[in-house]
Amino acid sequence: MALSRYSGAQLTHKDEILSGSNQFSLLGQRRFAPFFATQFLGALNDNIFRNGLVILITFQSLQVLGMGHTVLANVAAFLFILPFFLFSATAGQLADKYEKSMLMRRIKLLEIGLMMFAAAALLSRQYSLMLLVLFLMGCQSTLFGPVKYAYLPQKLQLDELVGGNALVESGTYVAIILGLIVGIEAIDQQNGTQTLLAIILISVAIAGYFASRQIPKTAAVDPELVINWNAWRETWRIIAFARADKGVFLSILGVSWFWFFGSAMTIQIPAYTADVLLGNESVVTALFIAFAVGVGIGSLLCERMSRHRIELGLVPFGSIGMSLFAIDLYFAQPETALVAVNSIGDFLSRDNSWRILIDIAMLGVFGGFYSVPLYALIQQRSSKQHLSRIIAANNIINSLLIVLAALVSIAVLKSGFSIPQLFLVIAALNIAVSIYIYSLLPEFLMRFIAWLVINIVYRIRPTGLENIPREGPAVVVCNHVSFMDPIILGGSVARPMRFVMYYKIFQMPFLNFIFKNAKAIPIASKQEDEELMNAAFEAVDAELAAGNVVCIFPEGALTKDGNVQKFRPGIEKIIARRPVPVIPVALGRLWGSWFSRQKHGGIRKIPGRLFARVPVIIGKPVAPADASAESLELLVRTLRGELR
Repeated sequence: MALSRYSGAQLTHKDEILSGSNQFSLLGQRRFAPFFATQFLGALNDNIFRNGLVILITFQSLQVLGMGHTVLANVAAFLFILPFFLFSATAGQLADKYEKSMLMRRIKLLEIGLMMFAAAALLSRQYSLMLLVLFLMGCQSTLFGPVKYAYLPQKLQLDELVGGNALVESGTYVAIILGLIVGIEAIDQQNGTQTLLAIILISVAIAGYFASRQIPKTAAVDPELVINWNAWRETWRIIAFARADKGVFLSILGVSWFWFFGSAMTIQIPAYTADVLLGNESVVTALFIAFAVGVGIGSLLCERMSRHRIELGLVPFGSIGMSLFAIDLYFAQPETALVAVNSIGDFLSRDNSWRILIDIAMLGVFGGFYSVPLYALIQQRSSKQHLSRIIAANNIINSLLIVLAALVSIAVLKSGFSIPQLFLVIAALNIAVSIYIYSLLPEFLMRFIAWLVINIVYRIRPTGLENIPREGPAVVVCNHVSFMDPIILGGSVARPMRFVMYYKIFQMPFLNFIFKNAKAIPIASKQEDEELMNAAFEAVDAELAAGNVVCIFPEGALTKDGNVQKFRPGIEKIIARRPVPVIPVALGRLWGSWFSRQKHGGIRKIPGRLFARVPVIIGKPVAPADASAESLELLVRTLRGELR
């Protein structure tokens, strides 16, 4: 047999069935729309101020505290993100202890005060004071982060979680686009008086507060929590919460790496535009818009590509694309003899300009594929009582990686590397980190393989997914037509499964590492190795005792003629020892495919039935008392019908 394992989060029946609605319907519902508007306006204000400040410093050649624009861009990023490291532990406790709509209203009131402070700094042209405002805005965002991401799983159904996260992610990057445009257009380049910018900042903050007043009450998950004001000790404590689940913690590391990668790339865009592309503010805007539109598109596509589920296979897909387009961005750099340009039209008339825009946009698209499933997985798998604190742990680690991104960027640039060479260094680091994470948690890579198979090699059509129990032990029995059967089955069902497989395949070099990490169970016949056979039955029983789903192919081998072969009695032995529901499953239209056998039993060498519609038909659970090998064989035959 072959092997696959779907290690996505356990979802409800409704999650597993394609919904007739889509993520955009949430924008018309009070449980989501006011929250979305609140976080959107907050992100908009952050970006109007932050990017407006960077544009002022970069294109007016300002010196602040003796620092030039290249270093200041990284210093600004450092100051904004530093509070996430310092205060996230406290913010996470507050979000778990108190009702969330009240917290969001108070945080938005704080934003109004900060925008008044920012307006005063802008009008007085105190640019060093504006750096302090940036730090305080980081403090306000630190308070909002755990509330924001912990709110979603309390108000959304599980089949809405990917779509809700995608809307938040794409909305954030739309806010970045608008923040860039508004920030640049509101800057008075002639006399330096930033009155319009100051008015806009205060107005957006007030609008955000009124939006927050419409957010429905959201119960505190741990109202008896005693706040530990020792931030250092609490930081280690909430990181321990996050580490309780290996998948959650590695997902947090993955999200944090995304922020390292994205920050290191986007922080350089103003200086890259000025020093390498010889462009002006409008070119900076175009590049940021390309990245933001890309992230928005990638995030929104996640729901469709994952079929309303948390699809971990998109994560490796995203990391591959991020590396490839970062590398191409290095090779797309223009010749050094270019003259300066003063408009987007002039910029686009140059060689490679469209290539640069596409590279940056695709970085965003693949970044969306990478980050949205990870955020949804963290929210779904984390303990609800500790969710805000786990989100706070995520923010702490994010902040560390973003600060590290700024420090690494400064160090690389100070060492004499150019900005395009820095892009190449970041791409190489992304490849190394991705390989490391996937070696620790192979389920990401295995889900990627399964996702490719069920979305590219075949067109999978599952039915009866509601018959897989949401939780608790069960045995799945299925006909065995091709080596792709476990991948197809595992990729169609939301719950992770332990596949029983022939020991000689389990022992194959290289694949053995994947099989072990997927917790596959090797088995041999009694004649080949009775001890191994007995150990396999012990392992199956242990998995069922732990509440997992075990999948077996009772025929014992691939069919040689496309028909369902006689079921062996091993299933009866399993059920006699541990009475659990048995779920019959039939796979169709795989006989004659590349990965099945030929008419005379040999393995096919010529591709066949690629892109075929493959039905995965899941029958109703059978009670243990009624689950004989003969009756289960008849059920699978009936489910399959004539679909060989």
